[in-house]
Amino acid sequence: MSYRILHVDDDPDIREIVELSLSLDPALAVMSCASGDDALAIAADRAPDLILCDVMMPGMDGPAVLARLRENVNTAKTPVVFMTARAQIQELGHFKTLGAAAIITKPFDPMKLADMVRGHLRFDEFSSAGDCFVQRLRRDAIMLVKYRDNLQSDADSPALLEDLQSCVHKLAGAAGVFNFQTVSIAASTLEETIIERRAGRGSQGTVEDNLDELLECIEGA
Repeated sequence: MSYRILHVDDDPDIREIVELSLSLDPALAVMSCASGDDALAIAADRAPDLILCDVMMPGMDGPAVLARLRENVNTAKTPVVFMTARAQIQELGHFKTLGAAAIITKPFDPMKLADMVRGHLRFDEFSSAGDCFVQRLRRDAIMLVKYRDNLQSDADSPALLEDLQSCVHKLAGAAGVFNFQTVSIAASTLEETIIERRAGRGSQGTVEDNLDELLECIEGA
């Protein structure tokens, strides 16, 4: 799999060294430009997987480029990594609050830049997967509400309890992987309660109560 990297910097020497550095990874295809205006045009046309953007540029600086990218639906989610020699802690924190995916400080090691970019791409892929899991949570919540309604009319249906147990078992594992720990714990608790109910133990209404708690956790996720 190849990745399109757009590098924006008004310094031609920096553009050259970044292009050489990233060429060490054959999976990284580099596009370069010297201004924020050019970056916006290329980003809209070529849909890069990640943008490396200098902070201090004439005309339109890095934060302004990021803000304009976020205004366009086609580039709103493109990860932007700032490259800057201004490495004071408070400034780096400010860049993150603007929506930068990460900051690479100058001077950087040309031999390690490709690995750094790869790391940011992997992190963004995990973040995207996490966003997809949130959508799954919403779909699961709709299904769990249906289970809740069915329990009201047939609380001890073996088939219903078996299906519900299978659903929350999968949810508990997946939620833990994606770091939705409260959802994972609530789903595990509900699964244990269902097991008790299926074995003829447990108090009436406990499954329903734990199911309500799980739905609350998903709503807050």
